[in-house]
Amino acid sequence: MPIDTHAHYIPPQLIAAIKSKGKEIGVTLAPADGGKEALQFSYGFKVRPFFPMLVEPVANRHKWMDEQRIDHQINGTWPDIFAYGLPRDHCIAWHRMLNDTLAEWTADNAKRFSWISSVPLIDAEAAAAELERTLKAGAVGVIISANIENVNIGELPLDPFWRKAEALGAPVLLHPVLSTAVPRIGKFALAQVAHYTYDTTLAVGSILMTGVLDRFPKLKLLLSHGGGTYPYLAGRFDTLHKRMDKAAQGNVAAKTPSAYARQMHYDSIVHAPKALKFLIDVAGIDNVHLGTDYSFPPADMDPLDMLKAAGLSKADSEAISDGNPRKLFTRLK
Repeated sequence: MPIDTHAHYIPPQLIAAIKSKGKEIGVTLAPADGGKEALQFSYGFKVRPFFPMLVEPVANRHKWMDEQRIDHQINGTWPDIFAYGLPRDHCIAWHRMLNDTLAEWTADNAKRFSWISSVPLIDAEAAAAELERTLKAGAVGVIISANIENVNIGELPLDPFWRKAEALGAPVLLHPVLSTAVPRIGKFALAQVAHYTYDTTLAVGSILMTGVLDRFPKLKLLLSHGGGTYPYLAGRFDTLHKRMDKAAQGNVAAKTPSAYARQMHYDSIVHAPKALKFLIDVAGIDNVHLGTDYSFPPADMDPLDMLKAAGLSKADSEAISDGNPRKLFTRLK
């Protein structure tokens, strides 16, 4: 019974909530090219229009899941709309709206879907409280961004949130986000190909070097897109970790960066059989989980075929697609 651990959805309940009361917290819908709509935030940030599959009727998603033999899908919201530039109280209210509407949609479709919450990481205590609230409301984990308004996630004072996630055994999906213009990635899909994986890699480096996994060794950190380039660059991380001025850099990692590889979890979204086999070699078969990134252009739309193309044994394929996700997401029904 394969489980997709990394997918995204914007439910119609959220659109309705934004129209009825979003303006009160600085969130509105604005016209976009092609007659589409896009979210506009009061601090000046306007997101790209919603992708069609991000807001599709549930029947469309059922059809694709059936075609791909996927039994269950875990959905988070769209990280681009975390809106950490909102004032504190508005940001807290916005994430509550994101979570309550996704929870409502999932409850209506619980046979095939579960959900992970988002949290207002501009306030670590508020984020911890929202995580606890949403887990009680049925969330099976939480999704966070690799950076908060261009500050690497590991460099922020988030210990209250990390502590709560570890204590509650909540898987934390670390996801890249692009909230400001970046030169040189406007063409050739370089944002999707390179920048998002780069963002994840920066986040992993900051988490390891600032000692997050030393302080919270039981934290269940699930890295998007096969860990970005961390698995491939682990040796380079080790070399610079050894040679840098640790005191000047604030590097307090207790171990070499590669030593944390099997302390973390990874989705299978790497798009090439050889890359998947390399990831398994670095991370260990028990730490790799089926994912698709469904809704977005870089999604792996044939995830089980990728496992087959990598030449995995039946046991290893079943571990990645079913056994491992169930062990990680213990709140799955």
